[in-house]
Amino acid sequence: MEKMIGFIGGGNMASAIIGGIIKAELAGKDQVLASCKSRKSVERLQEQFGICATTDNREVAAKADILFLAVKPNMFATVIPEIRDVVKEGQIIVSIAAGQTIEAIEAAFGKEIKLIRVMPNTPALVGEAMSGISPNALISPEELQEVIAIFESFGEAEVVPESMMDAVIGVSGSSPAYVYMFIEAMADAAVADGMPRAQAYKFAAQSVLGSAKMVLETGMHPGALKDAVCSPGGTTIEAVAKLEESGFRQSVIAAQRACVQKSKDISEN
Repeated sequence: MEKMIGFIGGGNMASAIIGGIIKAELAGKDQVLASCKSRKSVERLQEQFGICATTDNREVAAKADILFLAVKPNMFATVIPEIRDVVKEGQIIVSIAAGQTIEAIEAAFGKEIKLIRVMPNTPALVGEAMSGISPNALISPEELQEVIAIFESFGEAEVVPESMMDAVIGVSGSSPAYVYMFIEAMADAAVADGMPRAQAYKFAAQSVLGSAKMVLETGMHPGALKDAVCSPGGTTIEAVAKLEESGFRQSVIAAQRACVQKSKDISEN
């Protein structure tokens, strides 16, 4: 990819994306630049990745061919007015902020822009992100593929209509938190049964990892995979029955739909 890739913001998600780009050799270190608020963050990016980094947002916006807005949503009202007059025609802007719609971002720039809205999740930090990608009408198929390749360098990515972005936030953007709670609860139960804490976390986390791989790699319905573990009159069906008695699935559905509704409320405000 013979393009300059710029990042406004240098936090965890930006670092994960930069790491993926460099590891996959989608761009050289001299083709990646980033801006951060603090000199300490600038030095960290320089040392960690060997890229160019600065505290000047306008410099990054002016030089980048693909520009990532990797700041918190509440910073958009400050950052976009600062950079909009140096954004070039044909430049691809990628937003990874929750609650910032394509329409709102276009309005903030006040001119036609090539824009892609993306919702990755925190497993990007270990190369296992799930990202939902929604382009605006000005993005060409080739440009979309370039951005998809970036997000596939640290996980999986799927193109979704923007109307589904709140659902993406519910099922993948926020869902690592639900999974961590599940892992913690399983580990707590193992500790209650005498297993050392560190070992309990490893058993629980590896079981979740392996189960997820079974779903992805076999293509089987999760219910069929569950049935295959549940021997008649056995230990697993006893646990499944207790989860059903406690409203496990309904709790997950209700929680995730509450997350989606909160995302919609944020987008509308």
